[in-house]
Amino acid sequence: MNINRPKILILSSDTGGGHRSAAAAIVAGVQNFLEGESYAIRVVRAVEESHHISAKLVNLYNWVLRNKQHWMKYLYWAINRIRPETRDFVHSRCIAYVRDLFERWCPHVVVSVHPLTQHLFARVLKELGLLDRIPLVTVVTDPSYGFWKGWACNDVRLYLCATEEARQQLIDYGIAAERIKVSGMPVHPKFHFPSEHAAQAARTALGLDPEKFTVFVNAGWEGGGNIPTIFRELVRGELDVQAIFLAGKNEELRSEAEVLAATAKFPIKVIGYSEQVEQLMRAANVMISKLGGLTTFEALSCRLPIIADGTTEPMPQEAGTVNLIVKRGAGVLLRRASDVVPTVRQMIEDSTHYAAMRAATVSLIIPNATKHIVEEIAALIPANVGAVDDSLVAERVA
Repeated sequence: MNINRPKILILSSDTGGGHRSAAAAIVAGVQNFLEGESYAIRVVRAVEESHHISAKLVNLYNWVLRNKQHWMKYLYWAINRIRPETRDFVHSRCIAYVRDLFERWCPHVVVSVHPLTQHLFARVLKELGLLDRIPLVTVVTDPSYGFWKGWACNDVRLYLCATEEARQQLIDYGIAAERIKVSGMPVHPKFHFPSEHAAQAARTALGLDPEKFTVFVNAGWEGGGNIPTIFRELVRGELDVQAIFLAGKNEELRSEAEVLAATAKFPIKVIGYSEQVEQLMRAANVMISKLGGLTTFEALSCRLPIIADGTTEPMPQEAGTVNLIVKRGAGVLLRRASDVVPTVRQMIEDSTHYAAMRAATVSLIIPNATKHIVEEIAALIPANVGAVDDSLVAERVA
């Protein structure tokens, strides 16, 4: 049976929230900027779904991210040294999942947004004799030099990356320059600079003063790391502000934050996991956060200056992002939790300083990046989508 609609398979993972956000941005981009109803899109959590061992590794990664952020640099070193995505041990245990996925859902293009997925899928495509028929695209969600080696795979047809620094890292990892395009970061279209009226409406919807300077404390998708310590320092401050605290998926942290917020001398709205982070960013004047790649660019798209957590050494793939926003003037690096109150106070009292930070956010993003990304992906789908059909893949998988 011929496939009537082009099929896009997106490979992601819930290691943190950034890869999940990138996948959602691409889906929204196809729906918003292409004839969305003409495409069939499927997103899979390829790492944790492929085998129970890899699922446990994902849980370990997220536990470290939440509870032992200072260990992340050692985990990064170990993964880059061992390279599990290239090992026969991993391949032999995950191949059944990949083969079954192709047999049941035969895509016309495969898009990876995670550094541990493209090697395995490329290997299976080669074994099936389909690598020349089904393009493999990688959208790199780490924007700065020094990211995971797993991103680099010689069988990827096209790389789309956020910055020139990311492009150079791929080249230094051995990827041919002609296969790399700087497209910007895949940010969901819902993240955009709000009008003053929209910002006030967002604050009102949260039960906050529409006119007051608002600090968004973002503990991330997993909810943890150093942000709770920074939040405690903020709560102790004598500041003319109001705040939003996002606890992510950490319900224990949410409960602790609610108790702590009750002691503050200014209003604080505590929120658990949210699918509407864009509303929190619209309500805010500044965000305090660990600098994950997607979170950073979502904030920059909202023209939201950032106070970056630098109280422990950033993860190697995030260190460049910290340096980038600080160098361009769109953010401040917080080296001690106790510095958060004077940092926020300066933004409130020095309007020229704050205005310059907000203006600097514009220089760090590529306009219409998500539109460019989905157009590049769609351009690789064969004009005659029936050229690859279910029966052909099923025959080769058998």
